[in-house]
Amino acid sequence: MPQFSVNSHRNDPYKNFKFRVVWENRYVAGLSKMSALKKSTESIEWREAGGSSIVRKLPGRTKFEPITLESGLTHDTQFEEWANQVNSIQGDAGMSLRNYRKDLLVEVLNLQGQKVMAFKIRRAWVSEFQALPDMDANANAVAIQTLRIEHEGFERDASVTEPQET
Repeated sequence: MPQFSVNSHRNDPYKNFKFRVVWENRYVAGLSKMSALKKSTESIEWREAGGSSIVRKLPGRTKFEPITLESGLTHDTQFEEWANQVNSIQGDAGMSLRNYRKDLLVEVLNLQGQKVMAFKIRRAWVSEFQALPDMDANANAVAIQTLRIEHEGFERDASVTEPQET
């Protein structure tokens, strides 16, 4: 069975450096890195009294790991504005119960920049915001700000299908 249904000539998997994150119908500017989409389900061990000595395993709670976004430091304030929806210097009155959660979309692109798959991330909110990295006058690096996002699950966007590559 071929790995790619439309582009059966293709042997190589997609690269991990061609992606975009979308929230509120706009791309996250200057995004340089995103951590993995990951979920795990706890295992519950169970053994029937009087039954065999074999321990059975059942699925338990499923949890979704937080996602970290890293972006080069610019004058774009979208990370900070979202983080302030959850926790503001103004205190609880500054929190937005209406707007602090967002649905996100992660788009994976091929080398030609075509969208090849996408994942929807549900009910995300900011649990940690790093406005500035460690500053070092002797370093030769890009200043990165970081956003840690908690969420309630993700799913593949079935409307995005494999494009014909040339």
